[in-house]
Amino acid sequence: VQLQASGGGLVQAGGSLNLSCAASERTFVMGWFRQAPGKDREFVARITWTGNIKYADSVKGRFTISRDNAKNTVNLQMNSLKPEDTAVYYCALDRGLGATMRGDYWGQGTLVTVSS
Repeated sequence: VQLQASGGGLVQAGGSLNLSCAASERTFVMGWFRQAPGKDREFVARITWTGNIKYADSVKGRFTISRDNAKNTVNLQMNSLKPEDTAVYYCALDRGLGATMRGDYWGQGTLVTVSS
């Protein structure tokens, strides 16, 4: 499975960005992780084929994940961005649904920088 992510960039605190990821084939779970400088990669959000959604507590109420099953794409609308949201964001896919998202497949990452 190949993943192509896009949409990162530089934005001021309080601003918005939208990330998109296109997959080469359909999978049950699509989602996003991020890795800030000097920190471990962390889960951000995921959505299943049936529309079941889960968010990390740190982004609830600010980020919205959605997917287009016909196009095998997943989007992450990020609003009210904070400097601590600065990270490389990775699109990920899982074949099946588990208690946590594993990341069976990974995209190349797209950098999001939020200035204060």
